[in-house]
Order: sequence, then structure tokens, then C-alpha cells
Amino acid sequence: MSENFNTPTTVDPRLLEVLVCPVTRGRLTYDRAAGELISKGAKLAFPIRDGVPIMLAEEARALD
Repeated sequence: MSENFNTPTTVDPRLLEVLVCPVTRGRLTYDRAAGELISKGAKLAFPIRDGVPIMLAEEARALD
């Protein structure tokens, strides 16, 4: 991996337009502070690692 690789601090809005929750197929919102994509319908938070959204339900964190 290049030393010049930077993890983005934001998610491209175009990406949010095409990504959907793999459980509900609903819309996702970006939580910048936590670095997660939130599915309110499924009550799950999907992590973003090295700038890549991990869209696997088994990798998601359950929300209260």
C-alpha cells in the first residue's frame, strides 16, 4: 500500500445514493464521528475501514 494513501474523512455523496442497507434495502446515513453508515430500519451501523464501507450484516454493530 502506498504511504500516500489517505482515509477519506467523508463519504462521497454519490456513493450514499447507490449504497443501500443489505438487510432492508433502505437508505443509509453517514455518521462521520463514528465512521459508520447507519441503517435506521435495520438498527445497524456498518463500519467503514480504510475508506471502504463493509456492507455485511455480520460485521455491523447493533444500535439501541
